[in-house]
Amino acid sequence: MRADLGSFPRVELAPLPTPLEDCPRLTEHLGGPPILIKRDDATLAGAGGNKVRKLEYLLGKARADGADTVITFGAVQTNHGRQTAAACARLGLRCQLVLTDLVPRSDDAYLHSGNILLDTVFGAEVHVCPGEDETVETFKRLMTDADEDGRTVAVLPLGGSDAVGVLGYANAAAELTGQLAERGMSASELVVPCSSGGTVAGLVLGTALLGSDLRINAACVSHSASETEQTVAKLLADTADMLGVHTPSLDRVRFDDSVLGAGYGIPDERVWRAIRFIGITTGIPLDPVYSGKAAALLMDVVSESRDAGSVVFLHTGGMPGLFGYGPEAYAELAGMTNTMS
Repeated sequence: MRADLGSFPRVELAPLPTPLEDCPRLTEHLGGPPILIKRDDATLAGAGGNKVRKLEYLLGKARADGADTVITFGAVQTNHGRQTAAACARLGLRCQLVLTDLVPRSDDAYLHSGNILLDTVFGAEVHVCPGEDETVETFKRLMTDADEDGRTVAVLPLGGSDAVGVLGYANAAAELTGQLAERGMSASELVVPCSSGGTVAGLVLGTALLGSDLRINAACVSHSASETEQTVAKLLADTADMLGVHTPSLDRVRFDDSVLGAGYGIPDERVWRAIRFIGITTGIPLDPVYSGKAAALLMDVVSESRDAGSVVFLHTGGMPGLFGYGPEAYAELAGMTNTMS
C-alpha cells in the first residue's frame, strides 16, 4: 500500500524522532530478548506524551479551518487534555477542557495535582463534570457561548483519536522502523497501551504501509479486549478510507485486557510492581493509568518471546499523572524492596 501523508496540514510540536533507548539492565533482569524503549514521553510539549503526535495533525487541521478555540474531552487526569492545553498555548488557541469524573477517586492529589494542575498552568479553561449527562450539557453550553462570541471551534475527540489523529502514529511507525534499520535491527514485538485506539490504529496502518510483520501487543487499559478491538478497527477503516488505501488486517495485533484490572485509572499491585521494576532498571518513570499497565504486559510478552527478535516498549508518557496518585503511589512503591525478583 502507498499513501501520501504530506498533503495533510500539520503543525510542528515535537522534536522528532523521539529517542529509541537500549535497556540492557532491564533485558538482563528479565532474561529474554533485547528490550528497547521508544521514548514518546519525550515529545516535550506539555511534558510530552503520545498525544502530541496526534495533535500535530489535529491542530494543523484546526488552524487550516480557521479555528480560534479548541474543545476536547477526557477524565480528570487526562494526558490528552494536558497536552492539548500546552499545544494550544504554544499556538495561541483558546483551550476548553470538558472533563468527566470517570475514576472513583476524590482525594486532593487526584483532583488538584498532576495533569489537572498543568492544565491550569497552560491556561486551559477546565470544566469538571460529575457524569456523562453533565458533560454533554457543558459541551452544548460552550458551543453556544462560542457561537454567540463569533468564535470558530475545533472539537477534538477523546484521546485525539479520529482518522486525522491516527496519522500521527502512521508516521511514528515509519520513524521507528527507520531507527531500527539504522541499528541493523528488527523488532518482532511492540508493546503499547491502548484506550481511545488512535495510537494502535496508526501503528497498524503505518506498519502495513511499510510491509512490516511487526506484532503489536495492545494493553487494554480502559475497556475489554473485544471492545478495544472494535474501536481500533473502526478508526483503522476510517483512516484507510480517508487515505484511499485498503484497510489493513488486525491479524498482527493482540488485544490483551489481562492488565485492565478493576477498570480505567485503577492500578493494582501488578501495575505498581511494573512501575517500580522499570524505574529501578532504567531510571524511566511510568504512570499508573497507561504506561504502567502496558509495562505489566511487557513482562509477559518478554517471557513468551525468548527466541524472538527485539521487543520495543512504546512509552506513551503520562508521568505527570503519577502525582495525581501521590499518596497511593508512595504507599505502594515505598514498601517494595529493590530486589529484581
